[in-house]
Amino acid sequence: MLYLIPCVYVFSFLFAGYQLFQHKPQFILRFFIFGLPIYITALSLLNQMGLGGLMPLFQGFKELIVVTALGYLIYHQTSKIQLTLIDKLVLAYFIYTSLYVFLPLGDHGFTQKLLGLKSLSFFPLIYFTGRFIHPKLINLNANFSYILIVSIVAGMVLLLETITNVHLQTYTGYAEFFIRFFDTEPSGNFGLSWTFETSNGLKRFASIYGGPLELGVNTLFTLAALLALYTKDNFKFQLNQLGVIALLVSLLSIVFAISRASFVSYFLMIYVYALVTKKSQLLQVFYYGGIGVVLLVLFFLSGDIYDLIIGTINFSDNSSAYHVLQWLDGLEAIAAKPLGMGLGMSGRVSGAVGDNIGGENQLIIIGVQAGIIAVLLYVAIYIALIRFSIQQFKLKKGKIKKLALCLLLIKIGMIIPTFTANAESYVYNAYITWFLAGLLNTLSFYKTETKQIVPQHG
Repeated sequence: MLYLIPCVYVFSFLFAGYQLFQHKPQFILRFFIFGLPIYITALSLLNQMGLGGLMPLFQGFKELIVVTALGYLIYHQTSKIQLTLIDKLVLAYFIYTSLYVFLPLGDHGFTQKLLGLKSLSFFPLIYFTGRFIHPKLINLNANFSYILIVSIVAGMVLLLETITNVHLQTYTGYAEFFIRFFDTEPSGNFGLSWTFETSNGLKRFASIYGGPLELGVNTLFTLAALLALYTKDNFKFQLNQLGVIALLVSLLSIVFAISRASFVSYFLMIYVYALVTKKSQLLQVFYYGGIGVVLLVLFFLSGDIYDLIIGTINFSDNSSAYHVLQWLDGLEAIAAKPLGMGLGMSGRVSGAVGDNIGGENQLIIIGVQAGIIAVLLYVAIYIALIRFSIQQFKLKKGKIKKLALCLLLIKIGMIIPTFTANAESYVYNAYITWFLAGLLNTLSFYKTETKQIVPQHG
């Protein structure tokens, strides 16, 4: 049964590629939705099957499909694209960071710098793939439904892990994969990595994803898609059977991932949703619930969960302390070299050779490599997308309103993980989110009607 996972990964890529050859670029989303959640698990199993020699090919599927689709869309573009503020910011970020490939900075060669650039600045290509595609080709409701189905499958695996108290990754060759391709030895008490447990020994599960933290972040995206899918233009929220199951699964996932950043973000997203959709009763539940949680922690809770909460607040547990040390290390490097130390000096490339500077924070990872200007551009893009999503949610109806709500919620939800992890490395969430950001920008040039999309300007 496990070997169905790499089959789904490979088939979803081949299917998307075939559909692109048939002039249907919209099917790239099928690969994003069905192939990227299982990316690490599929690669681990492919290595276990003796196909490790082809790993660069399998790893490159996600970049290859994006570059091919973007090239196809640019070649078939018939109208002039009117650049918006977000377009210009994304382009500026991409061009600026690309210059660092040629600057004599850092300890890495040209190939490693290209890998560093890919890790740091591939998202603009995903964004413009969504930007160039015609919105009429994208069935948003169907794709959101597929996202919920994937989350339900992941939830079923997570439930099985919880019942058996065994990580799926112990069977997939996870540790062997990281030893061979990232020179990372197994760590922790379960022979995987420290991310699969808390500092006080609680097991954290990952289901079909690449790790517990990725499970938490992907659950945030599922929640954003769910809330957007089932919210009408009049703010009425009504779940069908699929939605009910997906919501319950998301609660299960966010609990057993035991990711503090994702757990807080999950409820922050619901709070923001209640604010923007003017659901006063839900807001009251939040306020009274917040008071109840504080009282529970202060007077009644004890044991491992209590220790985890208090350790997080005062940064006394090992995980929180490690975050702080990594932040300080990175900030010192940025202060010493505000224009950056060179591509690959932080993040995945340097981590693979055991010489990482900073990390545990997307902004610091950018700043160490490409300096303060790149950080400011990234933050400007992030803020502009949130403001743009709010604007479109308020002004538009139908498809664009759903898309704006989804993007607003996931960008709000990803604020905390951005400060605590290399957020762009969560490929499932990152690829779909940036694609949808580009799509939302294009949709803003159209007037949405009940049955069709009619050009408004441009």
